[in-house]
Amino acid sequence: MKDVIIAPVITEKAAQLAENGKTYVFKVAKTANKIEIKTEIERLFNVKVESVKTLNTKAKDKRVGRYTGKTKTYKKAIVTLADGYAIEI
Repeated sequence: MKDVIIAPVITEKAAQLAENGKTYVFKVAKTANKIEIKTEIERLFNVKVESVKTLNTKAKDKRVGRYTGKTKTYKKAIVTLADGYAIEI
């Protein structure tokens, strides 16, 4: 079985979403779809998922001295849980 959930995303924006206790952000596999993400979250954390939103991040230009490059892209899933459920991250 492939790894669907890679890691939680810990940013200021993700922390603001998590304040209500229902919405969490995860870094997921590029090939994962919403159904796979939902079943994997429910299996790993024993919670009921209400909705899943996905997006692909864009590469940003970065410089180190005179050398330029780009950051890595990844797929992000914003998961909303049903009432009464929470995930400890």
